[in-house]
Amino acid sequence: MQGLRALALLIPTLFLTGCSKVSGLGFEEGVSSVNDESLTLWQGAWIAAGVVGVFTLILILWPAFFHRLKKDSPEFPKQTQYNIPIEIIYTIIPFLIVAVMFFYTAKKESVITAKSPNVMHQISVVGIQWSWQFGYPEAGDNVLVTGTPAKPPTLVVPLGERVRYTLTANDVIHGFWIPAFMIQMQALPGVTNHLEFTANKLGEFPGRCNMLCGRAHTQMIFKVKVVTPAEYQTYLQTLKGSTV
Repeated sequence: MQGLRALALLIPTLFLTGCSKVSGLGFEEGVSSVNDESLTLWQGAWIAAGVVGVFTLILILWPAFFHRLKKDSPEFPKQTQYNIPIEIIYTIIPFLIVAVMFFYTAKKESVITAKSPNVMHQISVVGIQWSWQFGYPEAGDNVLVTGTPAKPPTLVVPLGERVRYTLTANDVIHGFWIPAFMIQMQALPGVTNHLEFTANKLGEFPGRCNMLCGRAHTQMIFKVKVVTPAEYQTYLQTLKGSTV
């Protein structure tokens, strides 16, 4: 009994006396405009899961310890076929949890997938078995950066400037995924998808396909390189009139 009471007091203490800033739980804040929207949802989902998990653990341990202390009672515990109030409660509570998570997920998704009139650049992304092809219309209609499984391509993007990505595939379904940016969208054959975001941190970040697309799926990787706007313009100049 005392052990359970100590546990019940310890859990909220950990939440209240921990860091004033909630951990990113594997993701960094401010890396992209998508992180600004997704990170709080990610943190909230983990916090909700932790609370539910701790509450469930207490419900499991409480009767185990509580009934073990009743050694002076020779009676067999009363058996009941069902308990309508409890059944209603454990039906409503999961429904409310799912409803709240669905609401915030839909709200964040609408912001992330929204189209902006202030797009400064456009890049085409084509998924191919088994690599990626990036096109830069600003450098020319036929300027393409094409990778292979042996030589993954680099997606160069400008810092702090919103880019619209046009995603397609010429064979099977692929998944355009940049984990550090907390973003993913499918590249579908015969379908054109659009995605917009702003990279807010200089550096290089891994990208990959997260849809099982065939034999060499694990080799379908790429690298995102975020550069300054001036460096991006220099990069476009090096691409003009050439196919990489």
